[in-house]
Amino acid sequence: MQIYLDYSATTPPRPEVIATMQDVLTQQWGNPSSLHEWGQRAATVVEQARMQVAGLINAPAESIIFTSGGTEANNLAIMGVARGYRKPQHIIISSVEHSAVAEPVGLLEQWGWEVTRLPVDKDGRVNPNDLENALQPNTVLVSIIYGQSEVGTLQPIHTLAQITRQKGVLFHTDAVQVAGRLAIDVKELPVDLLSMSSHKIYGPQGSGALYIRRGVELVPVMLGGGQELQLRSGTQAVPMIAGFGVAAELAAAEMATETSRLMRLRDRLFEQLSDTPNLIPTGSRLHRLPHHVSFAVIGDGKTVTGKTLVRQLNLAGIGISSGSACHSGKLSPSPILKAMDYSDAVALGSIRLTLGRDTMEADVDWTAMVLKQVLARLIPELACARC
Repeated sequence: MQIYLDYSATTPPRPEVIATMQDVLTQQWGNPSSLHEWGQRAATVVEQARMQVAGLINAPAESIIFTSGGTEANNLAIMGVARGYRKPQHIIISSVEHSAVAEPVGLLEQWGWEVTRLPVDKDGRVNPNDLENALQPNTVLVSIIYGQSEVGTLQPIHTLAQITRQKGVLFHTDAVQVAGRLAIDVKELPVDLLSMSSHKIYGPQGSGALYIRRGVELVPVMLGGGQELQLRSGTQAVPMIAGFGVAAELAAAEMATETSRLMRLRDRLFEQLSDTPNLIPTGSRLHRLPHHVSFAVIGDGKTVTGKTLVRQLNLAGIGISSGSACHSGKLSPSPILKAMDYSDAVALGSIRLTLGRDTMEADVDWTAMVLKQVLARLIPELACARC
């Protein structure tokens, strides 16, 4: 029995997506920039996908720029704003950003930019008052992740973005974990820039998009032929973009039903593990991604780590992930849990179980049972408690 519970890492492409990509690879393989029939057929495919992806967030089609994924979309948003200034300015992010935001902002800091990293509470949420107090006359961009990939916490994005809108400061959000799982309407949500990724919603890896509100100006990061409205040069990956479009359209059509189903499974898994000693839930239970379950193991940080649990469950045919990272052979605590004020020992024991279209109640029940057995074997006092 094999159970995949790592849908926040990537999702399997849907059959409809694969069929579309196969058709494009065999019939619509032209260069979209070419003026002849082959090129124009490919260009039509790209523009259709642009409308499909735009429809997922209720945006105008011309506001969507295709990228190679969420990481490039984040980099284009941040560096595209920064390159518009001759002198370093001030930028604000949260202390729980994905590395695709934290790393480019860290580079700007090395270049002389002033960076404010907003603290979060125990649930991993930013206090809007902290954002308001952090704004300065030279603040040019705020970037706050919408749904945190490791602990599942949703930020009060509408409130945060409204604060910056009133101050005339650009607001970007990494919505890679949210788009396609929760409804987004950029006509109501006051964000200026929003990043998405295809392979988080059953599309192919290698495709993403950045929404850019009309009137927002970015300086290109990649220079060349001027594809993607002069903002992202390079021949478009037509098959990947086409697959992304189909995945976005299907996600929009099925979101209401699938989101509620995933929330029931999510809560069922939390409930089944609620009485497990040494296992504590992380992130907000109220403001949470619909498919996301996460815990930290309270131990000594050595014998039982998140990586240990990932390996043990993998041996049982269950795929999950961990927030701790291994650098140069040394295991380091999860920076997300550290920002949430967890100890090093606890931050080494973080695990994430994320659900998807193929997840059923039996998968959740079996996983809970196996995880309890693994913990009892690894932590002797748990086994004794059951005697």
